[in-house]
Formats: sequence, C-alpha cells, structure tokens
Amino acid sequence: MRKDSLKKPTPIQQNCIPQILTGKDCIGCAKTGSGKTLAFALPVLQKLCEDPYGIFALVLTPARELAFQIADQFAAIGKAINLKKCVIVGGMDMVAQGLELSKQPHIVVATPGRLADHLDSCDTFSLQKIKFLVLDEADRLLSGHFDEQLKKIFAALPKQKQVLFFSATMTDALDKVQQIASDKVFTWQEEDDAGIATVKELDQRYVLCPKDVLDSYLIEVIRTFRATDKNGSIMIFTDTCKHCQLLSMTLNDVGFTNVALHAMIKQKGTFAALNKFKSNHVQILIATNVAARGLDIPTVELVINHTIPNVPKEYIHRVGRTARAGKNGMAISLITPHDIKLLHAIEDAIGTKLTEYKVDGEYMSYFAF
Repeated sequence: MRKDSLKKPTPIQQNCIPQILTGKDCIGCAKTGSGKTLAFALPVLQKLCEDPYGIFALVLTPARELAFQIADQFAAIGKAINLKKCVIVGGMDMVAQGLELSKQPHIVVATPGRLADHLDSCDTFSLQKIKFLVLDEADRLLSGHFDEQLKKIFAALPKQKQVLFFSATMTDALDKVQQIASDKVFTWQEEDDAGIATVKELDQRYVLCPKDVLDSYLIEVIRTFRATDKNGSIMIFTDTCKHCQLLSMTLNDVGFTNVALHAMIKQKGTFAALNKFKSNHVQILIATNVAARGLDIPTVELVINHTIPNVPKEYIHRVGRTARAGKNGMAISLITPHDIKLLHAIEDAIGTKLTEYKVDGEYMSYFAF
C-alpha cells in the first residue's frame, strides 16, 4: 500500500465507506486501480475497533495472489490495533492453516476452494459470528465456476451479516448479487465517462505483426520502450502456462531478465516471483490471466498483450495493472491480421480506439507487410 493512497478518498471510497458504516450491504463497481480494497477494508476495521473479536470478517477472492495482497493491505492499516489475519488458499499446508483458523484471527482472506475444504475436513473454527462477508472480484466469484464451494461456505455463515461485493466489471452478476444480499443494499457504480471502461491516464496502443514472428515483435517492443524508459516495470500477458514458460525462457536467453507467473508454478515459486517483481529487483513479469486481476504494483508502467484475450473484459483487467491511482501507464497489444475482429470488439467495449505503436529496429523491416 502506498503512503500517498490515504491522503484523499477515491470516488468509490467516498461513496461506499459511509454507507457501509451505517450497516448497509454494498455493491461497488469501479475501474481497476480505483481503491476498491480500502473501500471495504477501512469500514471493516472501523467496526472491528468498536467490537473486536475473531473471526470478524471473511474476504473471498478468486486468486491466491490477490488473497495475499488483500491480507497485506489489511495488515498495513490494521497494524495499530494489532490486527490478526490469516490467508487460506491452495498450495499451502492445510494442517498449518487449520491451526491458524483455530486461533480465531480477526480477518480471514480465502479462496473458495480451500476454505470449503477446511469446512469439510475440520471443526476447529466457526464462521457463525462473522460481521462481514466480502466478495472481491465478485463478477468472477459469481460466474458459476465456484458455485459448489460458495454454497458450502454460505451455509456456514450467520443470517445476520453485512455483505460487500466489489469488482471492476460485475454487471453480469448483478442479478445473483441481489439474490444473495439483503434488502438494504447500497449500489454504487462509477460513471463510465461516455462508455470508456479504462482510465484516461492509460495510453492504449497496438502493433500489427505476422503471427509466426510474435516473439520477435515482442522483443522489439520491449527494446523500443526501454530506449525512453530504462526503469519502469513491464507485465507481459500470454494465453497458456506453456507459452508463458517458453516466453520467459526466450526473453532470458536474449538478455531480458524476467520472472514467470502461471498456475503450474508452486506457491513458493509464485511468492518468489512476485517479491522479485514488486521489489523491482526484476523488472519484467510474464504471466497468464492469474495475474490479470487485482494485483497492485505501482511500478508497472507498461502492459503488453503478447496474446490478445478473446474476451474484452479480460483485456480491461489486464491493462488495469498499470495507470493505477491516477498515474500514467501504457498498454500495447500485439495484433495479427486474424485478431482484427477481437481488436474491434475490445475497442467497442472500452469506448476507445487503440493507436499504432511504432516499433524501431532494422530487424523488423524484414517482416513489413
């Protein structure tokens, strides 16, 4: 969490926090980088101070990496009250996690699958006294992929609780949200600036290139960017774990030191990769969509789509890793002639036309159309 992030509330914080403090359920929808985590963390901690006990709040999120980031933000702003929190995600030792839960931490941040496993396998903790249930990235949690786990978790919760839903894109899930939340729901959705779904500080570009030389164009994009920005961090998104790993090896071979992040990497390796990237020790992170949501790394100045996503919503989440909290950033997508329809669909969804990014280097002239 950045020190300057608490000087002035963002619109979602300014609108949602007072309503949550009055006891209302809340549906909050705003662009990536708008401060959604603090919009629910601050009122939860305020209410915890008034009546401290554990387990006070349960935060559900779809990704392990996002769970740890949310827990870190709770820890940072709850340090003064000796906040106790734990993270319950897959890839970690279940016995150790069960012990943490038995100690009744104030805040539990969990992925649905692993928490459901604990509810099935042990009775050393109870969720019957929670005051808050938070669903972060609510659109993905309610997309249908987690229905069985959520059903089990909701059955373990008390009827009387505040339910908070936050996401960058959750319009498809609003009907489900209304069914789960109580009648006293406050709904706030950021004005869409005439249909623009990405922030105005984001410079969005494309590079048109032949499909069989995508990696060559990617290298030239990085070189061109580095000619004017030697220190900014870069996130590169691709489609599969295999492509992610191969791309990481390729860039390392040509002198662009990087770390990879995908679902096939064990949790220990994920921690190491993220820590190297967040500390700016390594300035390039290559990832699949596991890193597309929620991760807040202030040093990211460029997002590259090595493979353009099939769904415009995923594009919005990917490019939202830069130009956060009012800072400038750039997103560059590598486009083949077969991707033109996808590009147009993305432009329609975000209400913005992408402009061409000129790639330097004599090598690329061999692949000109």
